[in-house]
Amino acid sequence: MSNIEAFPRETRTPSEYEGLVAMGANALDAIPGAVYLCDHNGWLVRYNSEAATLWGRAPVLGEGGDRFCGSYRLFLADGTPLALEDCPMAWALESGTATRNQEVFIERPDGSRIVALVNIRALRDEQGTIQGAINCFQDVSAHHAMADELRRKNADLEDFFENSAVGLHIVSGEGTIVRANKAELALLGYSAQEYIGRHITEFHVDEPVIGDILSKLSNGECLEDYPARLRAKDGSIKHVTITSNGRFEDGKLFNTRCFTVDVTSVHAAETARQESDDRLSATYEAATIGIAEAGADGRLLRVNDALCNMLGRSREELLNMTFLGYTHSDSTDEDAALYARQVAGELDNYVLRKRAFKPDGETVYLDIHSSSVRDSQGVFRYGVRVIQDVTQARRMENQILESERHMRNLLEALPAAVYTTDAQGRINFFNRAAVELSGRTPELGDLWCVTWKLFTTDGNFLPHDQCPMAVALKENRPIRGVEAVAERPDGSRVPFAPYPTPLHDAQGNLVGAINMLVDISERKQAEDRQKTLIDELNHRVKNTLATVQSLAAQTARNAVDAKDGYNRFEARLLALSRAHDLLTRRHWGQTPLASLAREVLVPIFGADPGRITLEGDAIDVDTRVALGLTMTLNELAINALKYGAMSVETGRLSLNWNVQPQSNGTLLTLDWREQGGPPVFPPEREGLGSRLMKRCIERDLGGIFVLTFAPEGVLCRFSFMVVEQSA
Repeated sequence: MSNIEAFPRETRTPSEYEGLVAMGANALDAIPGAVYLCDHNGWLVRYNSEAATLWGRAPVLGEGGDRFCGSYRLFLADGTPLALEDCPMAWALESGTATRNQEVFIERPDGSRIVALVNIRALRDEQGTIQGAINCFQDVSAHHAMADELRRKNADLEDFFENSAVGLHIVSGEGTIVRANKAELALLGYSAQEYIGRHITEFHVDEPVIGDILSKLSNGECLEDYPARLRAKDGSIKHVTITSNGRFEDGKLFNTRCFTVDVTSVHAAETARQESDDRLSATYEAATIGIAEAGADGRLLRVNDALCNMLGRSREELLNMTFLGYTHSDSTDEDAALYARQVAGELDNYVLRKRAFKPDGETVYLDIHSSSVRDSQGVFRYGVRVIQDVTQARRMENQILESERHMRNLLEALPAAVYTTDAQGRINFFNRAAVELSGRTPELGDLWCVTWKLFTTDGNFLPHDQCPMAVALKENRPIRGVEAVAERPDGSRVPFAPYPTPLHDAQGNLVGAINMLVDISERKQAEDRQKTLIDELNHRVKNTLATVQSLAAQTARNAVDAKDGYNRFEARLLALSRAHDLLTRRHWGQTPLASLAREVLVPIFGADPGRITLEGDAIDVDTRVALGLTMTLNELAINALKYGAMSVETGRLSLNWNVQPQSNGTLLTLDWREQGGPPVFPPEREGLGSRLMKRCIERDLGGIFVLTFAPEGVLCRFSFMVVEQSA
């Protein structure tokens, strides 16, 4: 049966072609869709205004005018130029074969292009001779753009998971590893085949720990920086922290999303990225167009094949019902009210998105474009309804929104500072960790970085337009292996490692960037402590050897016999060992200063009350102060034993201290005095021991250190503030 049925006439029934040619221009213009007719030679004989709008030009009708199509130029979907004589209309006239839902690219005279969905049917007379053809086409460019956007977002999510700088893995509700990214596999040294598909407990060293993890996740708890130990392929044990939560379906644990951060090495302070467990599908069908005519009462007078297929109903079934008969109840009132206004002349046309249902109960979403056809006196004749099935588009819109929500939730859950920008560097997203690291809440639209101020690692000011994120966007490349320092508004500074990475669309165009700022404060502090300890160890080994030599010499000079010398030498070595043990016990907490001084000095000099005097106010010191005093007193004692008053039997020393309450705490002052030793001469240059003592008192404790090389004996005064004091 023909898609377009002619009204019955008393004389010879004209053919479809003749009837369409005989229609007035207003009748074609009333159709809210692009339509044109060609004769059997392909010359354009009729077209409506919407067709001219989509072409961007008004073609010339008749022989010698435009042939086959009114487009300026035509192209295939892959961009290949399509000659007019090879276009779908030419093929329909030549072969008589109908073209359904074929896509072509139309180029307008101004150079713009649209994607058109064409439906062409040859028109025959009673003898079956082709008299011409009709083409109904529509602009589906928006649907192509939506499909491209969906593919781009899916690629971004997939790249985000696979190429994340931290380990990511998914564990099923039964505890089986179902997915892991490159960083996760590299962390433990396994291949994907060796890791994925195995139970997570196989890789945990501590069975109670993984049992607790699985129990918490099964109960809906979230884990943040949970400490655990993992067994790598080479047998080594990796100390990690795990951040994870569970995904539940129908009240049952479906899977867990886990972020694994390696904390074994002080050089790797990486944080985990939570993976997105929902992947977007990138399928999209070209929408078909249905055309129907309805009377004033809404009864369908004429329908095309596309509408029958769209609604899953036969033509006869549709022609025996109104358009409200297949409309969902939640859309019936609105569609009926708008159509009544259109029939009454209050509206010329209207657009409506509504829900409809098929006979099997399936719900579809339809975009309705309803227009009126009126006679010369303006009396309503019938309504033309162009219907487009947008069910797939609606579902893809929901998927895109859901994907964006999942991505934002993923970035928000990361324990690392993460933010994104557009291609010009304007910030369009940041997570809570970014606010915590920068000490401020950035403004959307800020340029380049979420931090307040930036500095290089050597302390030079770093403008934001020269920061790693700016370089990554300007040079369109990821930046790795650099470090910087962020200053907060309160003046505190945080060293961090940035990981700016440009983002691209499906065509490879730069659309923005994502940056992760990893706080490396602990690593920097560890490096500083390690360097100090190495320097101290080197110096202490030398001093210890010198001390042992001095002890051996003095013991030998005063020993009664060899056995007596051996016993006295052994006792002094054990005392020296106890002094070094004191350094390893610096986490005692509060320690009485008098006890601390005795434990440092007595093992080195012995317990002779006539040579050593220790006096001062009762005060307890914390671990930080105890460590600084231990190192300082040990240095002074070793020098006194090697070169000062305690290097001879007649020498004496005294250590006195006092406390003075201040408004912000207590000032502790210690005086070290040596007497009776050999003459003292100032050294030509400052030694490592002096520098170490200054660092302990002045830098670590914020105090004052004065060392005087008086001829009669070394004098040393050092003072600093202590927060708490106990009598």
